[in-house]
Amino acid sequence: MQLYQWNLEASAALYVPLHCVELSVRNALHDCLVLRYGRADWWAVAPLNKGGKGLVDKAHARCVRNEEQRALEQRRQPRAVTVDDVVTELNFGFWATLLVRRYDRAFWVPTLHRAFPYYTGRRDSLHDDLWALVRLRNRVMHHEPIRQGGLAADHDRIYRVLEALSPDLAKEVRAMDRFPSVLAGREESL
Repeated sequence: MQLYQWNLEASAALYVPLHCVELSVRNALHDCLVLRYGRADWWAVAPLNKGGKGLVDKAHARCVRNEEQRALEQRRQPRAVTVDDVVTELNFGFWATLLVRRYDRAFWVPTLHRAFPYYTGRRDSLHDDLWALVRLRNRVMHHEPIRQGGLAADHDRIYRVLEALSPDLAKEVRAMDRFPSVLAGREESL
């Protein structure tokens, strides 16, 4: 029971930094791609593979269904789905996948490296950090056990990514982050 309670507390403490890194990465990548393709719905012309296009199509379909449901509940006509609706519906995994090797020449080299102006490492290392955070985020959000052994490293990854986006942003998130004290409390009780 104590381990279950600690998992709950640690997951809750990770929510804020994970939330901030996911939204910041999403917005930075989206903004770069909007500039690159000159349109808010950049995915309509970008060289996404079949899987990427399928994720965009599914996100759009979910947005349409959600809006139709809201309109039905509120007894009004559904509004048109916006680009912002689709961007919000695309999951963290979609955004992290834009940094895979197969998109190196299509996205990273010409534009996405600009989303991380303070990053000096290799694209694949950044992708590895993002993918580890996608897995951690999914465990936290789906109420799964989070592994204690790698949590400090995962927490460090959050700040490596945030620092790559903006050192000021990383500092702001650290000010709200209570995970280090939760982790320290667990280590002290062992």
